[in-house]
Amino acid sequence: MRNSILAKSLQQSLDRGKVRESASDDKLPTPPPATPSSLRTMSDILSNAAEQAPIEVDASEIAESEIADRFDVQEGLAELISSISTSGQRLPVLLRHRRGDGPRYEVVYGRRRIAACRSLGRKVVAYVRDMSLNDALMSQALENSARLERSFIEQAVFASKLEDAGFQGEQICEALAIDPTTLSRLRTVVRDIPADVVYKIGAAPGVGRRPWLELRELVVKAGSEVAGSLHSQIPEDGTPARKLDVLIKLLSAPEHRVRPAPKSTSDKSGLPRPIAIGSVSSRAGTGNLVLKAGKKQDRAFLVYLEARLEALYAEWAEQSVSDKLSD
Repeated sequence: MRNSILAKSLQQSLDRGKVRESASDDKLPTPPPATPSSLRTMSDILSNAAEQAPIEVDASEIAESEIADRFDVQEGLAELISSISTSGQRLPVLLRHRRGDGPRYEVVYGRRRIAACRSLGRKVVAYVRDMSLNDALMSQALENSARLERSFIEQAVFASKLEDAGFQGEQICEALAIDPTTLSRLRTVVRDIPADVVYKIGAAPGVGRRPWLELRELVVKAGSEVAGSLHSQIPEDGTPARKLDVLIKLLSAPEHRVRPAPKSTSDKSGLPRPIAIGSVSSRAGTGNLVLKAGKKQDRAFLVYLEARLEALYAEWAEQSVSDKLSD
């Protein structure tokens, strides 16, 4: 079984950490380095799970994990549904008992298989274990890392969630099979790119770290005001890779576009001077604008302008955001 193979692989990792005793009688053996407890936990869980017979569980009895490591289990699900429909569910999922009201179990890993079985109206083949949230999250991280299912940004968000749950950097690196430098990069991406932007772009499978790191750098340079408006600039349609590319190109536009200086509307005294168009005149002050129509036929223009104020403001606001993005 796949779980048995993975358990053996983890056990080999444990064995490699042991140091052989010296053959010399006059030297004390070097004490073996401490083996990370999470690796032992995962190895024990998978070994024990492989030894027990899986059971069939109704999908309605399975709750989502408290911390999900995938954005959307529906992405690419059709192929898995077809496979399970034709050949059955070959690889059991791992569940843990949950307390309180609602479903009896909570998924540790295998969310896509559960979604496929739910879509087919089939029961889910599962191993069930008693596990703490800590062990469940570590097992989820290790198992899914072994199967290389997460995209870069899913990895980054999941690492952030693990950190929020109280895991230390060393534990996260171990669980996700990454080094501290990679973890640092993951942290900066999640910290600096707004969450609504990340989720609107999507998991972006097949997109590596470079585009995300480039986007993160551009967002930092653009500033918080521009970052807050990025969500509306992302296309509604298209692949995550295209959405990511659109934002990068948008933020990579020339940073300093020369614009003509605005014409002054003040006289030498510093007071606002009036502007007249036909019989309609205006005088701008600090925080106010006064419009007057000298002729009766021009008063209709003031009514027209008042009716369009909301639309004019929306047009100005949109242009203002666009200008800031291209600055």
